[in-house]
Amino acid sequence: MPGEPAAPLTSIAAALRRERERSGVPLTELAARAGVAESTLLELEAGSGNPSVETLWAIGVALGVPFSRLVEPTADDFRVIRAGQGPRVGSEQADFTGTLLSAGTSQARRDIYLIELEPGAVREADGHTPHSVEHVVVAAGRLRVGPETGVVDLGPGDYATFAGDTPHRYEALVPGTFAVLVMEHP
Repeated sequence: MPGEPAAPLTSIAAALRRERERSGVPLTELAARAGVAESTLLELEAGSGNPSVETLWAIGVALGVPFSRLVEPTADDFRVIRAGQGPRVGSEQADFTGTLLSAGTSQARRDIYLIELEPGAVREADGHTPHSVEHVVVAAGRLRVGPETGVVDLGPGDYATFAGDTPHRYEALVPGTFAVLVMEHP
């Protein structure tokens, strides 16, 4: 049906195979570069398993591609993603879910995500691809965000930007926190 996203695991499996083959990196080498078990990569390429944000980011960095290339379903001319739907990927570290809304192209190197967080554990992100930049606008709740060298507390409508290629964090300060995240890639 137009406007309905493909199943996340199916899209992730196809994208992972495509990007690994494009880069010419053998499965064993990719596993070592990403710090992920080879069996995990085999499961993901088979469309099974339950990949976390951290696992997919590590694989993307090891392949030299944005996270979005691994999770975005095949693009349609017209796509609608209803609230609570879309390719959602959770975190191993915190009650944090990212939903890719739109991936960049070779002409527009940016990805747009809706992120949902709950208080508790902190989502600590390693640096992403070199020279990437993150832009965050809080839609609801309160969010502590930024590079490890200096985080800031944001409320609804507040905006922050910072280098995405250095370690950074996301922490919900109140229940029901969500924000729009725009990632720029060189």
